[in-house]
Amino acid sequence: MRHSSFLMSVAFVGAVLFAGGGFANPVPLSLTQQQAGPSVSALIKVLKIDDVIAVMQQEGLKYGKDMEAELFPEAGGATWTQGVALIYDGATMRARFEAAFSNQFAGAEAELPAIEGFFKTDLGQQILTLEVEARRSLMDEAVEDAAKARVEDMRAEEAPRMGALEAFSDANDLIEMNVMGAMNSNLAFLQGMGEVGALSEDMTQEDMLADVWGQEPDIRNETEGWIFPYLALAYGPLSDADFAAYLAFCETAAGQKLNAALFGAFDEVFSAISRDLGRAAARQMMGEDI
Repeated sequence: MRHSSFLMSVAFVGAVLFAGGGFANPVPLSLTQQQAGPSVSALIKVLKIDDVIAVMQQEGLKYGKDMEAELFPEAGGATWTQGVALIYDGATMRARFEAAFSNQFAGAEAELPAIEGFFKTDLGQQILTLEVEARRSLMDEAVEDAAKARVEDMRAEEAPRMGALEAFSDANDLIEMNVMGAMNSNLAFLQGMGEVGALSEDMTQEDMLADVWGQEPDIRNETEGWIFPYLALAYGPLSDADFAAYLAFCETAAGQKLNAALFGAFDEVFSAISRDLGRAAARQMMGEDI
């Protein structure tokens, strides 16, 4: 089974594609308790991270049901559901994110004022709200299908906004960063299963890496097929001038730093979740209590 990860871009295109993540008394989530500096803490609030994490929790619970249907149909029950909910605990996810995000800005604190300055504006807050709402909406397959159809129409029409969305994706390296994040999560999932003994005894770390790299073409296709419908849905309400202003910010040093920090922090969050999910799924498949 290919474990899903997530998709993100600067601000909160943040972590969107593969939202996924097994557990087994879900291994206690060991947090690196680090105090984020006041400026980073303030930025986290400005960026509406709590809203993003709330959507990630919803995605995670849905993913847990999909995982049960694929790996052990109708055998998970309430125990599995509760375990998934514990793994996607909001407070734990936020603490992990804040510690990792703070570390990402070590030595780059000079970029914080410009980032806060952009996202504290009415436009910045509108963008963040649109990104969260789009992510939530795309949990509905009908909405996702409609968004994909809209992108196909935009391409057929050679719509100028389509070119702008492609420029935005390139500026934030959305395809490559999401492919890498998904592969990291999938590797962590396999490692979690291996820790519980659900994999072949002779399966090495190199074997796991080879398995994950074998998934790369499918992950890339899925990423490329999802990212533009998401971008089109999220930024559709923005005027051309407002979207151009957002793209211009993304291309600045501050915008690039934020994008890298978000990907780095969420990669840590989802790798930890994936490892716990791998452990939990392994125990469920082996008939142990999770």
